[in-house]
Amino acid sequence: MSVKKIKLNKKEETKTSKVKTPIKAVFTKEVIITENSDPARDLYNQSRYGIILNDGRVQLSLVEAVYLAEKKTIELVSSAGRKLKLDSFFKKAVRLEPNFFTRYYVFKDMRNRGYIIKTALKFGADFRVYNRGVKPGEDHAKWIVYPVKEASSLTWYEFSAKNRVAHSTKKKLLIGVVDAENDVTYWEIKWTRP
Repeated sequence: MSVKKIKLNKKEETKTSKVKTPIKAVFTKEVIITENSDPARDLYNQSRYGIILNDGRVQLSLVEAVYLAEKKTIELVSSAGRKLKLDSFFKKAVRLEPNFFTRYYVFKDMRNRGYIIKTALKFGADFRVYNRGVKPGEDHAKWIVYPVKEASSLTWYEFSAKNRVAHSTKKKLLIGVVDAENDVTYWEIKWTRP
């Protein structure tokens, strides 16, 4: 097994659809669903945010919704139609996902670097990350990513399990370490034969 710190190139800004009027996205229980509009579908078609539903709306994950709300691409509203402030949405997200901020900082950093990052629950990981220029469905993800806090620790059993998941899915394992200043450092782990 080899472990190396990798440097992912910075990119100025992610190509996020520039919309004049933010897309309405309704937050109900644990789900965020956009309005049925061309700009909403462009979020998926151009940058692969969320998943397109049968009725043409786009369902976003919590981290995607916060990222797009910070960029003022979407406007979060409650099921009653009231505008949600970002700080109150953060509180709801943390209640739903206790590790939310750690996951969010890795997601945000990857998106800002120009990578498409999607959930990877079916792989047993937090995220899967595609090389720049590659969209899900066109090719396979390069990495599976596990966000961790700098102060946290993993047992050898947990570490080995994460590496086995990456190896069995033919992806590289990337550990995204979030420090106290919310900066992210990436460590790539892969199996090597002696």
